[in-house]
Amino acid sequence: MNNNLPVAIIGGGPVGLAAAAHLVQKKESFILFELGNQVGTNFLDYHHVRLFSPWKYNIDKAAKELLLKHEIPLPSENELPLGGEIVSQYLKPLSKLPEFKPHIHLNSKVISIGRKGLDKLKSNDREKIPFMIHVQEGSEYKMYEAKAVIDATGTWQNPNPIGSGGIHANGEKNVENQIYYGIPDVLNKDRKRYEGKTTLVVGGGHSAINALLELAKLQEQNENTKLVWALRKKKVSEAYGGKENDELPARGELGTRIQKLIQNGKILVHTPMFIHSVQKEANHKMSILGVKDDQNYSIREIDEIISNTGARPNFNMLREIRYASDPSTESVPDLAELIDPNIHSCGTVRPHGEKELRQPEDNFYIIGSKSYGRAPTFLLATGYEQARSVVAYITGDLESAKQVQLELPETGVCSISKSVNKESSNECCVADLSPEKSAVGCCG
Repeated sequence: MNNNLPVAIIGGGPVGLAAAAHLVQKKESFILFELGNQVGTNFLDYHHVRLFSPWKYNIDKAAKELLLKHEIPLPSENELPLGGEIVSQYLKPLSKLPEFKPHIHLNSKVISIGRKGLDKLKSNDREKIPFMIHVQEGSEYKMYEAKAVIDATGTWQNPNPIGSGGIHANGEKNVENQIYYGIPDVLNKDRKRYEGKTTLVVGGGHSAINALLELAKLQEQNENTKLVWALRKKKVSEAYGGKENDELPARGELGTRIQKLIQNGKILVHTPMFIHSVQKEANHKMSILGVKDDQNYSIREIDEIISNTGARPNFNMLREIRYASDPSTESVPDLAELIDPNIHSCGTVRPHGEKELRQPEDNFYIIGSKSYGRAPTFLLATGYEQARSVVAYITGDLESAKQVQLELPETGVCSISKSVNKESSNECCVADLSPEKSAVGCCG
């Protein structure tokens, strides 16, 4: 293989740009493809959401060194950034550096990745053949060669449906114009959509709590704004998390505030609720049908739905790559036992790197939140360490690739399944530092 070929990075979020920063430090060429019209596009969906973790955990070390080298001012490390500030104060300035800008392709959708001239069935000298990346750049279709590929596309563009069992509820696709998958900007851009309406929030994590708290502020200004919450947890108290015991105060406060609203009757809660179908009613209303406590159950007179049920990876572009994923979590196989939410209720993931991320296809890696598949506990700081370790291995620095250079805060709040040997498990929950999943709590 031509070693002068670049390393291809798919995805221009924090982890993809971190990989680029480490390649720059190693004096290795790269090419990066981002689907959106700027880096960090997915974060702009969270532009109004304040992260739980301060800046010091949200900036990759190699990226920080490059920004300082070019005398780019950095935000105060102890401040809590908004999602939009991650883009404006970090990712965008980083992408404009001369070491980055010429190699970043925006508005570029990667259609397929494979080996040049080979389908996935062919094995002879496969590792010696360069990768071929097929890309739709605007109206142009282009192909690029690379010696290695790092998939950092995340999962944000593939939200889970509201239906139980991981499938779309019957009729869900017929009312998608009344469903927002994510956290809408309730108090500003999306205000008219929810003011004076009855909104059902679906999901049991911190994304759902964030949405409900914003709706509650709207309710204070317009009493006709009604809040309904459907979640699958047996008790709503399971969603409160660590509250005052959480060492990330901003996250702990969410549970405290939502508990108070429920106690004051501001939110109507349905739990455990398993949604099976959505029906259109008169006057653009919806009825939500499902099962609660093993009985048929319905929630009626709903105007809008906010879905916060997590996300899943999309493997379509990898059809001709020999990749592997765990059959349950859809994560990188060697990570599955570490992050399985059936065992871990929080981010108790021991540090890991290139070895655990290694795929059947030589020099192909999935990193970032996509490496965690459907598990909701991805840590941004963990993604940075993944990028560092993988880049070290690709560039021949095998000793560095084996090292673990990861420092995380501990929340002191975690529940581990009783079936797990505590001696082999971390007993404290590390912070959920991913802006992409920052509103998804790892405790509770």
